[in-house]
Amino acid sequence: MKALAALLLSLSLPNSQSLPLLRKPVQRTVVSPARKGGRWYLADNGHAVYCYGPVKLLPQPEGGFLRVATFCRGENPIVPLRD
Repeated sequence: MKALAALLLSLSLPNSQSLPLLRKPVQRTVVSPARKGGRWYLADNGHAVYCYGPVKLLPQPEGGFLRVATFCRGENPIVPLRD
């Protein structure tokens, strides 16, 4: 009985150790920013690339034009396209 009284008294004292309050787990969702205007293209090397910019024609030194996609994800911001 004395042990129970001591336990109740220790729990009611202000600087005593208390049990941590149980909290509900917080469910956090990751929201990625919206991407507007992107499109998939087939690159000249056979890989698919996702680009946000317009497709442009670049003049070549030996004549003719090279069709490229601009503002692409990955290592190259400008990617030659397969026709």
